[in-house]
Amino acid sequence: QIEAVLADTGLPPACLDIELTESLFMDDITVAVELLHSMKALGVSMSIDDFGTGYSSLSYLSRFPIDVLKIDRSFVSAINRDANDAALVSSIIALAHNLKLSVIAEGVETAEQLAYLRG
Repeated sequence: QIEAVLADTGLPPACLDIELTESLFMDDITVAVELLHSMKALGVSMSIDDFGTGYSSLSYLSRFPIDVLKIDRSFVSAINRDANDAALVSSIIALAHNLKLSVIAEGVETAEQLAYLRG
């Protein structure tokens, strides 16, 4: 369906980012990996949304052809008040960078949160 929509609209695949939640992958990993690779072959970008709130195994991250990890706002909102959330956010950022993935932090509302994330 994605291929048909791209053809019908003329949208360049690179302009489309498909956001998927972690839980979407967990029912059948083999099928999910095949489907994700098929979508990636079209040239679209793929993001895992709300990373850290689902049940995925870290080992699957290297199998998924994703481009972006999106950190859930529930972690971001408390990074200046909760050392555990701050540690999780730092770990997610380091993990993503080590896997050559981009990172998006959802729900940044204060200059302090932004400064922490930039650091």
